[in-house]
Amino acid sequence: MDQIQHKFIEVNGLKLHVAEIGENESKAVLFCHGFPEIWYSWRHQMVAVAKAGYRAIAPDYRGYGLSDPPSVPQEATYSDFISDLYSLLDVLGISKVFLIAKDFGARVAYLFVLLHPERVAGVVTLGIPFFPPVLPPLKEGLPEGFYMARWEEPGRAEADFGRLDPKTVVRNIYILFSRPDVPVAEKNQEIMDLVDSSTPLPSWFTEEDLANYGALYEKSGFQTALKVPYRSLQEVFNVPEVKVDAPALLIMGEKDYCIKFPSMGGYIRSDQAKMFVPRLETVFIPEGSHFVQEQFPDQVNELILNFLKTHS
Repeated sequence: MDQIQHKFIEVNGLKLHVAEIGENESKAVLFCHGFPEIWYSWRHQMVAVAKAGYRAIAPDYRGYGLSDPPSVPQEATYSDFISDLYSLLDVLGISKVFLIAKDFGARVAYLFVLLHPERVAGVVTLGIPFFPPVLPPLKEGLPEGFYMARWEEPGRAEADFGRLDPKTVVRNIYILFSRPDVPVAEKNQEIMDLVDSSTPLPSWFTEEDLANYGALYEKSGFQTALKVPYRSLQEVFNVPEVKVDAPALLIMGEKDYCIKFPSMGGYIRSDQAKMFVPRLETVFIPEGSHFVQEQFPDQVNELILNFLKTHS
């Protein structure tokens, strides 16, 4: 961890915070975080790929962590994030990269592949498979209290989160999202109320980890994070062809709550994504949760390193 360097790089008029380790200019890996994650969620993978001879780069998206917020957070888009990553690679002088992405970062990564295939050597996603740019109705079949429906509603999550400090918000989400069941609140209940203050953190997530996350969200808040992903899921993209030619790997925890989404479990297990990503391989980690890369870093690192070695 101490070997990871931190810098601020200006792209598209904003300064992005970028964590980096490794110096190989020709073998680079770009990590795309999810929510409530941040660059720090890739700490184990960054060190592992750097030791294997790769340059590991993990930015905070605009409006996340230590990166500058957009001038109007409520207008942030997936397209902004993709443009920032493209410009970041240009500034760093990297022509081609492996993308490793988690949670909604998978959508960022795959849209990047579709829009800029010449810049991508391969893509690994965790927790979320490839979906075409026009998403299926993720809320279909789920009750009104489904967390994504609640957070999509302007003002509701802000009020819910605002009762607590950022560290507690992250704590609650880590506890909720590490469970195997989809987070759903009752009609007169908020999502933050689903976690009791006495509930312990997952065994693999330390108080030091929580403090690091809390400090980063203390800086950024949650304005941009609520807009992208939760209020930008129906964003329209000008994608020339919905086909990914690059090699791809999906790593899923068998106990990831996302598998229980009505539109997700069958899609993943039947390999339907191969219609769009022909070179896709899917691997399940039996006890893995939604945070499988932090829960089982050694297993995930081995899968990632084998993928990188095979396709470098």
